[in-house]
Amino acid sequence: MAVLAATAGGALSAPAAADGETPPDRVEFPTHCLPPQEAGLPPADGPTTARIAVDNPAPQVGDTVTVTYQVLATPAAAVLEQNSAGVELPAGALTATGRILLAGAQSGEVTVVGGRRKDPVPAGAAPAAVTMTGTFTVTAPGGITLAPGGYTLHTSHPMDLDTVCTAAAAPVSGRLTATPLPLANLRSVFLAAASGRPGAKVEVTAAGFPPGAAVTVAGRAGAAETADRVAATADEHGVALAELPVTDKATTAVVAYEGTAWSAGQGSGPAAYAVVDAAPPQPGTQRMTATVEPGALGMTQAGEAITLGAVPYGDGGAAPGRIGTVTVKDARGGPAGWSLIGKVTDFTGPGGLRIPGGSLSWTPACAAAEGSPSPCTAGSAGAVGPDGAVLASIPDGPLVGGTFTVDAAVTLRVPPYTPPGAYTAVLTLTLS
Repeated sequence: MAVLAATAGGALSAPAAADGETPPDRVEFPTHCLPPQEAGLPPADGPTTARIAVDNPAPQVGDTVTVTYQVLATPAAAVLEQNSAGVELPAGALTATGRILLAGAQSGEVTVVGGRRKDPVPAGAAPAAVTMTGTFTVTAPGGITLAPGGYTLHTSHPMDLDTVCTAAAAPVSGRLTATPLPLANLRSVFLAAASGRPGAKVEVTAAGFPPGAAVTVAGRAGAAETADRVAATADEHGVALAELPVTDKATTAVVAYEGTAWSAGQGSGPAAYAVVDAAPPQPGTQRMTATVEPGALGMTQAGEAITLGAVPYGDGGAAPGRIGTVTVKDARGGPAGWSLIGKVTDFTGPGGLRIPGGSLSWTPACAAAEGSPSPCTAGSAGAVGPDGAVLASIPDGPLVGGTFTVDAAVTLRVPPYTPPGAYTAVLTLTLS
């Protein structure tokens, strides 16, 4: 349930809408409006005309969607006229709260709040449209419908009075379709040796594949495959072991992939390999060899804990912070790029209360140290969540390597009236 402020009105269930049906621009539904007891007025019954709009009809899971609920006409208008005792309602004297009902891939309700009206309501006149807004976090992929629920109109002149309007089942007035976060490709390949004579067999470990997948291990020269190729099968852990005879002198790297050809979505990045041609030296010459040994790809992180800013109870809002700075060192000296992926669990608080991990977003930054042959690309700003997001990456290239500093500002969106206490999650970074 996405709760963003105190709500008013009776409990309702959201009606279903036919798949593919476009919600109307405005809807009308029966409403029972109960004046405040102090007014001594009878209930007002009649139709409410309303409209619901969203700022993003095609969000991803973890995105925050802003919704707007407009009450265009209400049977409570007559009550407001009588509550005002025949005098003008001054600017700021009319506010509203309401509910929007979610159904489909995600259920629950969103509380929307209207700011104080900046214009007065003349005596004897019905108020213009009342606009209320709120937000909710998308937690599931698929179609989500939005229907108007009950609302409360509050007047503060000549005294504080609430007119509570409950709604019968209202038709769908808004719709969005949420898509899942793209899954990170964690396939990788490791070689027991980085070089060998023509025809030498190199031991290859391919990891991160679906269990039981048919895996092809192949040599590569630039973007093209060479004649070196062998088949393997991933075990129950997604690991495939193979011995690849490297006979093609053009081979400069080894890749592993599923399917008929390598692709960025179903293949590993390349691991560097050099074919050493041991032709005998000519008479009167001496062969002189200096070896630059490849190193490893690794990372270090400053600090082990991230403390986010405090959020006041009731108001909710953004809890800001920063991750510990990550230093990535790529000393492999080959054509393989890398990706740094982050995943976060739900935030768990007192009594098992939770804030979804999708409520955490970040804005990554990445910088290459002087002399690094590769530029660094920061991941996109947006939600992190349990499915993961890219913090930084470097694509495959002719020669990849260097030292890189990776950082990110993070923000946890805390719903209003979240119970006080410490909420803790685990952010996991994976370099591959």
